[in-house]
Amino acid sequence: MTKLSVNINKFATLRNSRGGNNPDVVKAAIDAQAFGADGVTVHPRPDERHIRYADVYAIQKIITTEFNIEGNSQEQKFVDLVLDVRPAQVTLVPDALGQITSNHGWDTIRHKDYLTDIIRVFKKAGIRVSIFVDPVIAMIEGAAETGTDRVELYTEAYAHGYHTDREKAIAPYRTAAQRATQLGLGLNAGHDLDLQNLQYFAANIPGLDEVSIGHALIADALYLGYENTIQLYKRQLQ
Repeated sequence: MTKLSVNINKFATLRNSRGGNNPDVVKAAIDAQAFGADGVTVHPRPDERHIRYADVYAIQKIITTEFNIEGNSQEQKFVDLVLDVRPAQVTLVPDALGQITSNHGWDTIRHKDYLTDIIRVFKKAGIRVSIFVDPVIAMIEGAAETGTDRVELYTEAYAHGYHTDREKAIAPYRTAAQRATQLGLGLNAGHDLDLQNLQYFAANIPGLDEVSIGHALIADALYLGYENTIQLYKRQLQ
């Protein structure tokens, strides 16, 4: 079954807006695991506007499931953090400085040499590597040449098109997933997946290992409750 990793960045956003430690980000990670999540995802950025580097170290101490750290490996501080924490997985995202949220995947052809080198660094440390990519065959094939273990399909386009023509929206992702599997790559997905579009996506993407969901899941939890929401998302993956 496809695993659900809960991105807890939004807990940190809320905490930072007021100061103090409410809500407690570490407790959010502990509870996600207790409520059935298969993993916890964090995405620290240089300005620490949500997850702080100190949060990552604190979560490391209590993690009992899979820990996934996302971020821009072109920032040396991020590389040092990941090598120090040694999570189960690092997801490389080509964010620009100050970017509100991730909005595109790697150009795995243009950045092949860089990606090959940095992936080797993480894999040498025993960390599984996933790289954020758009559902484009050339980018999937380029990713396979970098030595990455997995790719994470950037799913905003699917989510945007789901309500108007879900078959058209899913088509490039299905093709990309099939090619990734042929090339021996593991397959993750994330961005704008929610309770409306997740089940159809998971049912139509062969070999989907993991989805990472944060914003929609936390927004739903405000109305439905944190534990109930995690269980509802997991049911969409069955």
